[in-house]
Amino acid sequence: MTADGPSAKRPPHMLLEVPLRPEISLLLPAVLLLGACDRQSADNAQASANVAAETAATPPEFKADKLGQVSRDNEGEAAPDTPFTAPDGSETTLAAFRGKPVLVNLWATWCAPCVAEMPTLDALAEREGERLQVLVISQDMDGAEKVAPFFEKAAFKRLQPYLEPGMALSVGYGANLPTTILYDAEGKEVWRVLGDTDWTGKPAADLIAEAI
Repeated sequence: MTADGPSAKRPPHMLLEVPLRPEISLLLPAVLLLGACDRQSADNAQASANVAAETAATPPEFKADKLGQVSRDNEGEAAPDTPFTAPDGSETTLAAFRGKPVLVNLWATWCAPCVAEMPTLDALAEREGERLQVLVISQDMDGAEKVAPFFEKAAFKRLQPYLEPGMALSVGYGANLPTTILYDAEGKEVWRVLGDTDWTGKPAADLIAEAI
């Protein structure tokens, strides 16, 4: 009796090829897209998403005055017309916020750097009041199912849960998470910051002053 072996017509390595499970196939594009969080495995991303409400309790160490990478490559471009969901469930776009500067933050509950900077965004929104609209737009694929418990636990003073579960904004911007974009009162981009940032720090304040 001879041992079974690979077919003469099939290269040996073909025996090692196993189709991805459907859920992993669907998750991989999101993991590759969400940059500052893109190095976690698909399984880790899914596990994190399943406990999104708990991630706020254990954010990574956050450095005061931290500033992500500032890019002005898209300066002067108009805000996209991609629709997203307002806290009251209605559909809106960035055009609805023209008339004053708008700071758009793309984030997700499972993204630890995103979670870490959220309190500083809330403090910024409270400090600037009506001078600056701070929009935190979740890219969680499960939408309110993940975001609502997170906001309930965080008890932010000013931030409101905007949702865009289709991730069209991230794709349109070619953005990793977190990414934050400042628009002037006319809806034109001033700059964008790639990566988590201390939005209460002086470096961030100096940047924001460019549009206020």
